[in-house]
Amino acid sequence: MGWRSVVIANPAALTLEASALAIAQDGNIARVMLEDISVLVLDHAQISLTTPLLSACAEAQIAVLTVNASHLPNGVLIPFLPHSRALKVMMAQLALSQPVGKRLWQRIVRFKIANQAAMLDRAAKADDARHLRQLARDVRSGDPDNCEAQAAQIYFRGLFHPQFHRGQTRFHNAALNYGYAVVRAALARTLTSYGFLPAFGLFHHSEQNAFNLADDLIEPYRPLVDAGILTHYPEEPDRDLEPADKGQLVALLHDDVTLSSHGTNSGNSGNSGNCTMLAAIDATVSGLSGIVLHDAPHERLALPQLDIGTTSLIDDLGDDGP
Repeated sequence: MGWRSVVIANPAALTLEASALAIAQDGNIARVMLEDISVLVLDHAQISLTTPLLSACAEAQIAVLTVNASHLPNGVLIPFLPHSRALKVMMAQLALSQPVGKRLWQRIVRFKIANQAAMLDRAAKADDARHLRQLARDVRSGDPDNCEAQAAQIYFRGLFHPQFHRGQTRFHNAALNYGYAVVRAALARTLTSYGFLPAFGLFHHSEQNAFNLADDLIEPYRPLVDAGILTHYPEEPDRDLEPADKGQLVALLHDDVTLSSHGTNSGNSGNSGNCTMLAAIDATVSGLSGIVLHDAPHERLALPQLDIGTTSLIDDLGDDGP
């Protein structure tokens, strides 16, 4: 797995030289080995690249992101089902029972809300954090009460300010959109590398969305992106995103996170540790693969946690049935 994120934010000609990405700009050529790259962002209208380079990026499982006129990621090139048992994985994914899918979504939402509560603790919003922890406890299988949406209304206004909403045109929203899109692309790349169909989700089922499963799994990772943004930009700049900002956001994939897979309910004392976000994403998809292919318990779905006590809190709640 590559460890570098490359953002091209100025006119450039990109070609393949041996096993390296060659970047020609202003008469100079820089080279980066493909095996070192995890994400390549093409963030300028005057970038040209060759078909052999695109093919090599797919072979190296590099997520190549394009951007729209607002410089937000709008597309991703991902490898075409390189998994050696792709058909077996796809058939098992499509055959996953509804009760298992609903319990997985319950676990995902619980971790997301618990991570949001941890962010509110960091923002000294203790009352809102307690409210969210109670919502995390209240999430039932499949989240029929939509606790996720209830938490979001409390979370963003508590984390930023009471008038904040996600539709506003402002720096923090642009940074959130950009950071989420990068993590979504990394998830889509990893899902295909394990043989999954990214369009077939656990909860999200839009016919017009090719990455429903990535949109399911990204949910507990969103507060980690929020944490990175507020670490770098505690005071909101009065400007648009600049190339340096985008590089900082892509680099969040290489920040350390705490990953926990399962706790006391699985008969295990717990399994957690620090790793990069990219490694955590791989562990999440690997855990899902074990559940889909080998009927592993849903507690084996490895998810990130901002509070070291999150896994014990969630696993101790148990399930409420299918």
